[in-house]
Amino acid sequence: MFNSVPLVQVIRGSRLEAVYRGAMAVVDARGQLIASVGDANLTTFLRSSAKPFQLLPLVESGAADRLGFSDRELAVMAASHNGEEFHVQAVVGILARLGLDESALQCGAHPPLHPPSARALENAQQRPSALHNNCSGKHSGMLAQCVDRHLPIADYVSPQHPVQVTIKQTLAELAGMSPDSIDVGTDGCSVPTFALSLSVAALAFARLADPSTLSEPRRSALRRIASAMMAYPEMVAGTKRLDTDVMRAGKGRIVVKGGAEGYYGIGILSSPGLGVAIKMEDGDGGRGRNAVVVEALRQLGALDDEELASLARYAAGPMKNHRGLTVGEVRPCFRLPLQNESGVK
Repeated sequence: MFNSVPLVQVIRGSRLEAVYRGAMAVVDARGQLIASVGDANLTTFLRSSAKPFQLLPLVESGAADRLGFSDRELAVMAASHNGEEFHVQAVVGILARLGLDESALQCGAHPPLHPPSARALENAQQRPSALHNNCSGKHSGMLAQCVDRHLPIADYVSPQHPVQVTIKQTLAELAGMSPDSIDVGTDGCSVPTFALSLSVAALAFARLADPSTLSEPRRSALRRIASAMMAYPEMVAGTKRLDTDVMRAGKGRIVVKGGAEGYYGIGILSSPGLGVAIKMEDGDGGRGRNAVVVEALRQLGALDDEELASLARYAAGPMKNHRGLTVGEVRPCFRLPLQNESGVK
């Protein structure tokens, strides 16, 4: 069992109706644990929250420049995208530059996460392809690493493939761990996914936001990935998605990446940078997790009132029924015990 605590309560009338439990760690770029709720050492899979770090070897090695990728293309390589047409075309363009097509993708197919795009595909009597998979950008980035290194592409998803070995080694270095100490599972898109403690994952996100303590070329590579994600937040997720809307609200000060099963990673560009890793016990990726993310940003002072207001659809607050009547409240019930109560500097 997870050592988790209540993070969000759902109140109907005056009675508690539901509770979302989880854990959270806040770490600065120097590795200091700033705050935690629940077990900061809870170890679980990052799932898609690992995507910025899975992209790191492509940028750090210089391959992204050798292959001429734009920051917009890098953003979709770090994405769990909606499968909207602009996402699909970006991945098509990446593959074309590699001399490949969608048949090279081994992520599997699912309908677009964007309901209008899914309906349009269905109305056109077309089946979803691997291009619509939310991980197709990540996979195209892994294929780019294969092409740049003249490696076979047939087994690029295997944990033993040199690209996957390099990704794991790079993440271990960033997290200050040995590769052998990182537990590996298979993600929904068939590539390896990594289990880290929340505090270690938060450190990785702190360094994504503020890599100033790291040496080159890693420092510049992390800055480029974070900048690409913040400059093109629509490529990282899409229409009406939390990742996109948080980065828009943050205006170049916050880089985020959600993951499956209630995971979320946040990097805050402060001095020093802060990283936040959140895990919801029940795998909730909607009402509970979204409210926790917005509330954590509020408590950390990362967004002002106007910026927080732009995220109201995700935040805790009044609960309405289908007639628009207020019938209860979604209420955060955690407090980050910050050592520095002034919050983000």
